[in-house]
Amino acid sequence: MAIDARLGGDIRPTLRAKRNRERLSKTVVYVLLSVLLLVVLLPFLWMLSSSFKNNVDVLSVPIHWIPQHWVWSNYRDIWKQVPLAGYLGNSALLAVSITFLQVLTGSFAAYGFSKVKFPGRDGLFLAYLATIAVPWQAYMIPQYVMMQHAHLTNTFWALILLQAFGAFGVFLMRQYYLTIPEELTEAARLDGLSDYGIWARIILPLSKPALASLALLTFVNTWNDYMGPFIYLSSNSLWTVQLGLRQFIGQYSADYAMIMTGSVISIIPVLVIFLFGQRYFIAGIATSGMKG
Repeated sequence: MAIDARLGGDIRPTLRAKRNRERLSKTVVYVLLSVLLLVVLLPFLWMLSSSFKNNVDVLSVPIHWIPQHWVWSNYRDIWKQVPLAGYLGNSALLAVSITFLQVLTGSFAAYGFSKVKFPGRDGLFLAYLATIAVPWQAYMIPQYVMMQHAHLTNTFWALILLQAFGAFGVFLMRQYYLTIPEELTEAARLDGLSDYGIWARIILPLSKPALASLALLTFVNTWNDYMGPFIYLSSNSLWTVQLGLRQFIGQYSADYAMIMTGSVISIIPVLVIFLFGQRYFIAGIATSGMKG
């Protein structure tokens, strides 16, 4: 009894010290994460605050994070100064079209590279994947010449066709498909399903997280794209919201308050989509890297 009591007395302080160390380490991690979160959100908070200021107060020093004079009319006047509704509609049309096509082509190609066995499959996939390493500036001019010869410049078709396929989307979907057991596809083939049927009726329903991840990433990249529309779209009626916001920058000055207001409005669709799809997005990113 005396030995047990002595051992118990020795263990309890050790366990208590271990719990204290774990609690301290968690506190340090949470503090660091909070600081990093604040750093990430700081530009957004400044943009949001500036959208409620007069133009002369946006770049004032020191920064007034809370506007001294709230200018609510910015969110009303911006619709009158530029055709913002048309710009948002153009951005939405491009983002939805390109996202749909990339999800469709990416998931279909990924099925072939992961579930269909044919000679040279892995080598072809590596060659296709290697195109990610080629900078866009290297083939920007040849692409433009191709679209010009096809008479597709100054149309949405140029951007849609050029971005309908993406090596990253194929890679992301293939990594997820590799986590789906081969027994499912083999059983479906024994039941008489073709590869098209297996892809549509078995693989796609099981791949909602990866599909949501690819859709969200593609939508955000397309929505925020500036150089693509800038190169291929010259008509004001075809401009996206990113090009439209550029209109506030004049030769000698810029209407910073309106730029911030338009920027806040432009991120609302992306924010809403992310909030609704974040559960699938996180699950898709987490599971896509399980298998190489």
